[in-house]
Amino acid sequence: MDKRRFKGFIFDLDGTLLDTIEDIKDSMNQVLERRSFPTYDTEFYKEAVGQGTEKLVIDSLPEDKRDEKTVKECLFELKENYSKNWANKTKPYKGIPELLRELQKRDMIINILSNKDDRFTKDMVKYFFPNFKFAFVYGSRDGIPKKPSPVVPLEIAKKTEIPPENYVFVGDSSFDMETGKNAKMFTVGVSWGFKTLESLIESGADLIVEKPSQILAILK
Repeated sequence: MDKRRFKGFIFDLDGTLLDTIEDIKDSMNQVLERRSFPTYDTEFYKEAVGQGTEKLVIDSLPEDKRDEKTVKECLFELKENYSKNWANKTKPYKGIPELLRELQKRDMIINILSNKDDRFTKDMVKYFFPNFKFAFVYGSRDGIPKKPSPVVPLEIAKKTEIPPENYVFVGDSSFDMETGKNAKMFTVGVSWGFKTLESLIESGADLIVEKPSQILAILK
């Protein structure tokens, strides 16, 4: 086990703190249904999410319908749908509120970084985690590199005055593990999310956990 003294955490949102997949699926399938395009099941969306909303739209459209105009229209519709749907079925994973509470008791600085649109990220964190104090909550923003770029994690480290090597980056995907490693942070992969255990292993996660409470082991 790594013996560094950790002082801060950066969490992914979808598939790590919140189980959001059914509301994402319903919102995108509504877009596809309106155009009589094929729709997809939960497993497809688990694989498709993680690289931002526009990439999700492109991957969900039929290959011959991915022109710029159609993508732009569908992206707008997806955001409209999701603004109405995101609290329908979404919920925190079991054990996540308890983990966050314990981290705050231990004076850990906690942050969230998602490739989800910034406005949805901020609204959902306020709604589902109203009793927790996050130093920074960032989603995807125009002109700012998405994960796996280390730009935003390093910005968070600088603003919180904690060296990157004293940060833990927690997520459910290879993109998260790559982000943490690119920022020289300790990476924790969670097995309860949308991506496969194999992808976490292959991306070189420093630690893989099966339940939130196991993350606390690195603080002992």
